[in-house]
Amino acid sequence: MVFSDLFFLFVFLPAFALSYLAAHWIDQLLSSEDARPNRIVENAVLVVFSLIFYAWGEPVYVFLMLFCVLLNYLAGLGIGHTQGTARKWALAGGLTGNILILSTFKYLSFFAQQLTALGIPVADPKIALPIGISFYTFQSISYLIDVYRQEAPMQRHFGNLLLYISMFPQLIAGPIVRYNTVAQEISNRSVTSKDVADGIYRFVIGLGKKVILANQLSEISDQFLAGNMQDLTTTGAWTGIVAFTLQIYFDFSGYSDMAIGLGRCLGFHFNENFRHPYCCDTITDFWRRWHISLGSFFRDYVYIPMGGNRSHQALNILVVWFLTGMWHGASWNFIIWGVYFGLIVTIEKYTILRIRAYIPSPLLHLYSLVLVIIGWGIFYFDDSSRMVRFFEICFGQGTIIHDYITISALADNCWLWVVCLLFCMPLRNGVGMLLRRHTPKGGLVQESILLTGRLMLSIVLLILSVALLVGATNNAFIYTRF
Repeated sequence: MVFSDLFFLFVFLPAFALSYLAAHWIDQLLSSEDARPNRIVENAVLVVFSLIFYAWGEPVYVFLMLFCVLLNYLAGLGIGHTQGTARKWALAGGLTGNILILSTFKYLSFFAQQLTALGIPVADPKIALPIGISFYTFQSISYLIDVYRQEAPMQRHFGNLLLYISMFPQLIAGPIVRYNTVAQEISNRSVTSKDVADGIYRFVIGLGKKVILANQLSEISDQFLAGNMQDLTTTGAWTGIVAFTLQIYFDFSGYSDMAIGLGRCLGFHFNENFRHPYCCDTITDFWRRWHISLGSFFRDYVYIPMGGNRSHQALNILVVWFLTGMWHGASWNFIIWGVYFGLIVTIEKYTILRIRAYIPSPLLHLYSLVLVIIGWGIFYFDDSSRMVRFFEICFGQGTIIHDYITISALADNCWLWVVCLLFCMPLRNGVGMLLRRHTPKGGLVQESILLTGRLMLSIVLLILSVALLVGATNNAFIYTRF
């Protein structure tokens, strides 16, 4: 089940909302007048619906996730109730268990194939990849390390830890929610009408990004990149990869918006996962804006413990980026993609970042976008021969430079290109500045205009999204496969 699905929007979500409201009423009745309202029934409803949400596509792997939660629950108790060496062993045991689970289900087939290719015959286990395993495994690791560092309290209740790891808003495609971000909100959280209104608006914005923009862009990218390379022209190659560059942004940031919005409606405050990454002026800046939750995870749990900027900085960066590539998938193109960006970030540390103030901003922006687009080309092709041929065509080694199909894809989708370019920029911030500048101070007029605009935009986006979802076949989120 995915967020941009009619069943989720009109069956699962209303059923959950009604059940959650009933649970909220029960919790209030069970709470004493002088005590802070508890969340026992609400949390139970959220856990049940989260398990249903996950089991909808692959019920067998619910038991794997439950086992993962149990492993981390026991490891967390070990960390919290022991001292000295025993504490370290509890952490090491939990981390080893998580890494073994992730490696078995995500990388075992890949390693078997590589050994076979080297002449060492190994049977391919052909294990299906559990959806969202990379996300909930990293959240489990976050829990253990945060408890070990005493940055968050040990979770004494198995159900609460299950809630943190299985919570359906962020379960299958992130963002990677760190345990210390929501530890207090699991048992003690409050929801205001503003939270619900902001959450719904954010969810609808994300739905529009996915359905209205990303799904349409996927048709263009597939038209040029998924077909026969013999028919691909140079301009077609660039059109296709630019479409994919925009598609993956609106697809993934749309999911993050929906997750953040749903969390906000429930009283959880997830951190932002994107900050207009295509407005970057260096690749280093790009990765401070893109998939922020993954970048901060590797920074705090790998890069800094390895020495960070203090020692062996270049090696630390390359290790982090190798792991970043591996996290995205068991395929050589992801490893190459990670190393590609790792090398660029390392080189920038000693070159562009030191003289950035003397380089014109448009030139820096162009430099960054070209390298990002090339990176997405590596990311897209898991077949190395197709990848090589694609880049040959991109740089003029194809049989044909230009064709009518490319002109048609650009002209017929002119509205789509314009809207995507606009929404890659901080448009919302600009509208807010204009509103504050050209409306009377005092707040009431500004709030009324803002509320009306958000309501109208939400209605339009919801109607358009539902209309496009009727009969839609290509609707999967890209990052659910990681």
